[in-house]
Amino acid sequence: MSAPPGSTRVPRHLAVIMDGNGRWAERRRRPRLIGHRAGARAVNLCIDFCLQRGIQALTLFAFSSENWGRPEDEVGGLMKLFLNALEREVDELDRRGVRLRFIGEGERFQADIRSRMHEAEQRTRANHALHLTIAASYGGRQDIAHAARAVAREVAAGRVRPDDIDEAMIGQYMALADLPPPDLFIRTGGDQRISNFLLWQLAYTELWFTEVLWPELDADTLQRAIEDFGGRERRFGLTSAQVRGADETSTARSVETTATAAPPRAPLPERTDP
Repeated sequence: MSAPPGSTRVPRHLAVIMDGNGRWAERRRRPRLIGHRAGARAVNLCIDFCLQRGIQALTLFAFSSENWGRPEDEVGGLMKLFLNALEREVDELDRRGVRLRFIGEGERFQADIRSRMHEAEQRTRANHALHLTIAASYGGRQDIAHAARAVAREVAAGRVRPDDIDEAMIGQYMALADLPPPDLFIRTGGDQRISNFLLWQLAYTELWFTEVLWPELDADTLQRAIEDFGGRERRFGLTSAQVRGADETSTARSVETTATAAPPRAPLPERTDP
């Protein structure tokens, strides 16, 4: 189903796996860490694109809970890059109205990084131009297990009956519970899998894959993803006839509220780019 002529439907929430840094470096016979440094440029480009196009939430998968098992020198280098980025970029993010926060097992990071993460979140918490979430030491299964433990504690305390547990209740304890689920997921680097990223939240997300390596990402690639998204019919388990008979935004919000989202939250209106 094509988007209306002259307009492109823009996702409210974009989720991205930034894949291909290591291969980008290896093809140039450079250390993998050089690829991660090159990938920082693409992060800024993606943020710029979202701000320019009115995309209101961006979630980036920076470091998975499984990535701790990589070679020690690579992990150490990544931690230094992470710390340097926090020190270098937060002022500019704050100036541009970007709210920054982190999801994942933050306690696994060293103390100076945890401190910088907290400072960045506090510094930008009142901003609304873009909700930027960095998934660091994050895993989708870990996220679901965390929510299950939280609900179990409520049951043990007598505040919740087992029969009262539903998807909406579990959703309240998931990461990103205050945001709509991602409308569009992008993975660079050619692999076509979601790699334990936002397993709960991606239930009805449109998936888009590209061979482009993350350091080579450009605005044209992002634009292609947005245009492809704009041409898709999002049915949320309904039929095409049902979707055509109702406004898609209201359909999406109905599904989010009853199945995958955590009420209450402030709505992010869907936008159309002229």
